[in-house]
Amino acid sequence: EASMAKLFSSEAAMWITTKAIQIHGGYGYTQEYPVERYFRDSKLMEIGEGTSEVQRMIISREILRGGV
Repeated sequence: EASMAKLFSSEAAMWITTKAIQIHGGYGYTQEYPVERYFRDSKLMEIGEGTSEVQRMIISREILRGGV
């Protein structure tokens, strides 16, 4: 369940911040706006403590065992 929560939250954060960058346009990439930092932080959520692919492997292994 922890892997599912981590995968969902990291992908949701990445999707949301990508949309926020698009809304802000070029300003979304400047350090003047906090959107740039949110985008970087959400990318680190995908990478840190196991990538999204690793989380998917953990989830699928648990499903195949019948645990979820």
